[in-house]
Amino acid sequence: MQLSERAKELIPKARIVSFATWNNLYSDEVIAIFQAADNRGQYLTDADLERIQNLVSDNSLMVAQAKLLREQAPDLVANARAKVLAEFPNIAEPGNDLYPPARAEACWRDFWHFLRSVTYGVAGKNPEFLSQEGLKNMELLYQELGVPVPAMLCGLEQLKTVSLQQFSSEEQDLLGLNFDHLISALKQFSQA
Repeated sequence: MQLSERAKELIPKARIVSFATWNNLYSDEVIAIFQAADNRGQYLTDADLERIQNLVSDNSLMVAQAKLLREQAPDLVANARAKVLAEFPNIAEPGNDLYPPARAEACWRDFWHFLRSVTYGVAGKNPEFLSQEGLKNMELLYQELGVPVPAMLCGLEQLKTVSLQQFSSEEQDLLGLNFDHLISALKQFSQA
């Protein structure tokens, strides 16, 4: 898939995670663990989660939840993908928004990254994990690429639904806030 120069410029700027508001909650050492994972574009590793738990003693439940979401990510993302394809049955067909297949794969990858971002909020017990500048650049990137925002929102809502099903009703409220924060931000995209 050939990307425009504009898209190539926007991709590195479309980093939607920020821990700038976490300074009053966590030490620089804890924030550095989260930031390093985001810089790698990866979920928090078991070693990362163990370090966070050791540094933030009252965080063990949230760390376990983030780990479960990470471990379930392939199934959760596949479920979100299936929901998008069911709700928008021709979206991946020639001439539609998620064609050619490389375009569709990029969107499925975004679900993986959305879930990754949410797990940072879960592990940090803070749904304020988004970069407004990164979101603005993502919106511009989505406009440049013609990403179907309604389909992305459909998949993100499904990602939330199937993710929350992994937990008790008591745990779902706080977990849901992390998804809601991200969903709300994407709903602000001008295409939505």
